[in-house]
Amino acid sequence: MFRSRALKIFVPILCLVFIAAFAKHRLIDNKHLPESHLYSKLMDETSGLAASGLNPDIYYGHNDSGDTSRFFAITADGKLKTIINYTGDTTAKLGVRDCEDIAVGPGPVKGKSYVYIGDIGDNSANRKFITVYRAEEKRTWGKDSVAHTVPVPLHLKYPDGAKDAEAMMIDPIEKLLYIVTKRGDSVGVYSSPIKYKANDTLTLTFRGRLFFEGIKPFKWITAADVSHDGKQILVKSYERVYYWQRTGNEPVWQTLHKAPRELPYKQEKQGEAIAFTPDGKGYYTTSEGVYAPIYYYKTPGN
Repeated sequence: MFRSRALKIFVPILCLVFIAAFAKHRLIDNKHLPESHLYSKLMDETSGLAASGLNPDIYYGHNDSGDTSRFFAITADGKLKTIINYTGDTTAKLGVRDCEDIAVGPGPVKGKSYVYIGDIGDNSANRKFITVYRAEEKRTWGKDSVAHTVPVPLHLKYPDGAKDAEAMMIDPIEKLLYIVTKRGDSVGVYSSPIKYKANDTLTLTFRGRLFFEGIKPFKWITAADVSHDGKQILVKSYERVYYWQRTGNEPVWQTLHKAPRELPYKQEKQGEAIAFTPDGKGYYTTSEGVYAPIYYYKTPGN
């Protein structure tokens, strides 16, 4: 009799446990499943990601150090559409040294969209200057299989000595380029105007330091992005994603000095890329490695 009663109690409880576990898997765990993955073996060290300003389903990505002067146009689900080769530094063996981030935003001609490739990595902190390449975006990127562009290079120096950096973003409101350094207990925020002439050498403006909790190297900053409307900001470390909503037209650096909101993020093998969707309602992340997964998350309020 006792055993029969126990079974009558135990079986419903066990069923509820299985139902709860299934619901958790469907409603919670599945939110952290990859949306897709990168399809091309050429993208084996993806270090930057940015949404096109012309083609709503196209994103631009590039490899870390060791690749040539090129970047890739891919679909949101990771299919390679166009390899865009560009004229880089003729004194560098591969045309570039250490490209770490990519951004899309305005430039010298009103109404046009530009891609900015940040050759800003400096592991040993000994480069005399870093270089950002600006190329006018083309609608055929994402349609043609191969393209070539001749970008306008800008050389940048830090006012307080060489730094390693992997995070770069373009502010479409103030028309500024921002760099957030990678290492240290706190990181530096620097800016530069995006209006410049080919091969200009400018000194970055120091905008302050940011402190993020965590243990090095997991807290090191690896990527950043500003939404196309300039109202939202993302900064990413190896283990966390930080989010800010801009108040009016305040400078990005002032917004960054406010307390951020930490957003969902499934830690990747070596996650170094983040990008808002064109409408700013979500963001994608991906990492280094062949066939790296692509994750999608919604931004607050969406």
